Amino acid sequence: MQEATTRVPLGDLWRGACTAGSIPYRPEDSVASELCNMGYARGRCERYARGSAGDAIRFLIARDENDLIRVAYVVEQDHHPAAHGTLEYFRSAGAFAGDAGNPMLASQALAYVTSYLRRRPAAA
Repeated sequence: MQEATTRVPLGDLWRGACTAGSIPYRPEDSVASELCNMGYARGRCERYARGSAGDAIRFLIARDENDLIRVAYVVEQDHHPAAHGTLEYFRSAGAFAGDAGNPMLASQALAYVTSYLRRRPAAA
């Protein structure tokens, strides 16, 4: 993780293994910053998952009270909402309740909450 200097969808710039292809690999930092962190890599990244359900996932904190952080999300396709929902993260468990149903969504939601908690460790 690298602290963001501008507003990025996950709160910070993240590095990690790309799982879009058949073999995970670690993209260069410039690729991760521009494509992986920002979304909309279709037609710009050779590893982009063809047939992907969305081009980007956007998150926001809908509620932060006591132990519960409710995270709302929107999956975008061609700059339009394609799907949406909420996830509930519990500070005491350090995890989301239930299964997000999509490993990519779950991974990005956890990155978003981690960035949020770095800035706001305790509920307001």
